[in-house]
Amino acid sequence: MSRHIKKTAVIGSGVMGASIAAHLANAGTPVLLLDIVPKEKESQSQSSVATAEKKRARNQLADTAVKKLLKQKPAPLSSKKNIELIETGNLEDDLSRLSEADWIIEVIIENLDAKKELFAKIDEVRKEGSIVSSNTSGISIEAMSEGRSADFKAHFLGTHFFNPPRYLKLLEVIPVKETNQEVIDFIRSFAEESLGKGVVEAKDTPNFIANRIGTYGLLVTVHEMLRGGYSVGEVDSVTGTLIGRPKSATFRTLDVVGLDTFLHVAKNVYDVTSGDEQKMFDPPGFMRDMAEKGWIGAKAGQGFFLKKDGVIYELNPETMEYEDRKKLKAPSIEKTKALKSKKQKIQTVVFADDRAGQLLWNIISPVLLYTAEKTYEIANDVLAVDEAMRWGFGWSMGPFELWDALGFRQTVEKMKADGRSLPTWVEEMYESGKEGFYTDGQFIHAAEYVPVRQHEKYLSLNHLIKTNTVMKNTGAAMIDIGDDVALLKFTSPNNSIGLDVIQMINKSIVEAEKNYKGLVIGNESKNFCVGANLMMMLMEAQDDNFFELDMVVKQFQQATANIRYSNVPIVTAPFQMTLGGGAEISLPAASIQASHETYMGLVEVGVGLIPGGGGNKELYLRNLERYGNSPAQLQQVARETFETIATAKVSTSAAEAKENGFMNHRDGIVMNDSFVNHAAKRKVISLFDSGYQAPARKKIPVTGEAGYATLMLGAEMMKWGGYASEHDLKIAKKLAFVISGGRLKEGTLVDEQYLLDLEREAFLSLIAEPKSQQRMQHMLTKGKPLRN
Repeated sequence: MSRHIKKTAVIGSGVMGASIAAHLANAGTPVLLLDIVPKEKESQSQSSVATAEKKRARNQLADTAVKKLLKQKPAPLSSKKNIELIETGNLEDDLSRLSEADWIIEVIIENLDAKKELFAKIDEVRKEGSIVSSNTSGISIEAMSEGRSADFKAHFLGTHFFNPPRYLKLLEVIPVKETNQEVIDFIRSFAEESLGKGVVEAKDTPNFIANRIGTYGLLVTVHEMLRGGYSVGEVDSVTGTLIGRPKSATFRTLDVVGLDTFLHVAKNVYDVTSGDEQKMFDPPGFMRDMAEKGWIGAKAGQGFFLKKDGVIYELNPETMEYEDRKKLKAPSIEKTKALKSKKQKIQTVVFADDRAGQLLWNIISPVLLYTAEKTYEIANDVLAVDEAMRWGFGWSMGPFELWDALGFRQTVEKMKADGRSLPTWVEEMYESGKEGFYTDGQFIHAAEYVPVRQHEKYLSLNHLIKTNTVMKNTGAAMIDIGDDVALLKFTSPNNSIGLDVIQMINKSIVEAEKNYKGLVIGNESKNFCVGANLMMMLMEAQDDNFFELDMVVKQFQQATANIRYSNVPIVTAPFQMTLGGGAEISLPAASIQASHETYMGLVEVGVGLIPGGGGNKELYLRNLERYGNSPAQLQQVARETFETIATAKVSTSAAEAKENGFMNHRDGIVMNDSFVNHAAKRKVISLFDSGYQAPARKKIPVTGEAGYATLMLGAEMMKWGGYASEHDLKIAKKLAFVISGGRLKEGTLVDEQYLLDLEREAFLSLIAEPKSQQRMQHMLTKGKPLRN
């Protein structure tokens, strides 16, 4: 059958339920959010609900939850407008309305009896064929479905979203025995394409996959900290990015999650296990003491860490007092600083015979063994486990990928030397001479290697660059991605833009015009592009090499102009941070196909500069297209462009990028960040096949001196109000001059090169300023703006 999700319902308006509703709304799906009637309103029976005021009173829980969505951080809504897609109600007056929903998601209290009672009611009112799922994090899905109708069971499964649903990619899908395969396949497809999720099928076991492994790993770490005499801060200093985990490492992660939540998740496993496994899921007494004191983490203001007067202190588990935060120091950690390869860094520190190596080996090796022991109990294969940990816990490598990075055989031999026993299937792998769990795009399954699952809309650039590179230099590579489309991928550190990247942009456009339907500019890393090579620019400025800087800026401006006027369509595929030069590359493209999580902005004022690669002109042109060019509209265009750049406004999503003028009707939003390059490729083909022609070069109307005066009045008021420094005002004056077109009559038509020359002149004058160089230096060393 052909399925569609036209409307959804979420039952339970707590933080998780409301956030799931918000993300469904982000995907453009109407949601009915229901909760119980508050006890004090129960006497107002359904028959007495005759006024809107009484209805609001009975919907109070859901209504309040929706209002909170507008204030929560990080924001559950990608655009505040999406709240219009969420309708509220209550389980007494609106239960029958569940018949309108194609997918009903239960997110109520973690109590089996309460869930079964609710599902009995849902079974009576749902329409045949509608999907019903539970967002439980630990209760048996099979147990929930007991006593339900055959059609209910055929369309029932667990759908465990990770919190916050908008930002964490993992969705664990847990079918029951009677769940139709078609339902599993459909939810997978809808979640991947419409919700942007990475879907992993889990088995119906306590805490499923990610929480089972993640909770075990955290508790192993806590026990080892106590046994080895390490401090909270020391553990966090080596269990973060050093071993491929998030910056929040171990205890900062627990503070963010909430100790109360963590203890509940640990209890799910403790209650159904025995022996040594059960002992591991029994948290140390000091953690229970913390919970009793209310020291449960960030939401309580203190947990494993306490911030006081701007200083962060760590908890001493023995004294239960806060002390100065410490970092673990060891020779192996110092050695890693000279290494570039993540694999080399991990091997160096984990196998080191020092305090860091002993801690990490005693944390990692039991987690690897426990994961291997439980894999086929909790998941279908090793790939599902690795995906779950990457998408759910933010690990850069899943357990089996980490095992391979350490060296499969070397790690096994060290485990054996420690007297540890291996799961039978891992022992058989070792005895048969296998070198790892993964090899050449395949993973081990049932003693054989099988191809790694990849969605048809995922283009692996890191794989294609090895086989399909057309040309490359030190900063970028042009790749043939099939169907007569090429892709330009940055390979510079942090995807920063330097002269080598600029040269490859120009060369790639020439090659694309000769031999391809068009060009995608896309990347595959943490961020799309965070701008120009700031270090290089600062060094040139400090050495007074302004001739060279002028040349580089001219070439960057020419490159972005070449993107705009290419004879074949150029489509950019931004995701995550798309700042400064990253935005300047995107703005002139024939189309932008952006990931839902795209944070786009021209942020150069933060380092004492203005955009230098045509960004001022390009944002102005987009606002012209948006508002028009009558005298009144011209002033609005100039004002909005100026304010967006002067305040370094960055969109908090692709949807907001549209609202801020960075994207328009030609551009698209892709919910799944893994699919952006594929979407950009399809857009290139679509534009080419529809007879794409480069835009004509036109004169641009500017506001001139009148507009400049208006912009400067606003800037002066910011200065008088204490919101801007003297140097901020100097930057604003330069920017206002560029946006307004200088000393011209309002409405004067100028060509693009005139505006680019103004921009370049302003950029070069600002980079020569000592205070701008101080801001640049501060950003490079501290990672945050300097107000001077």
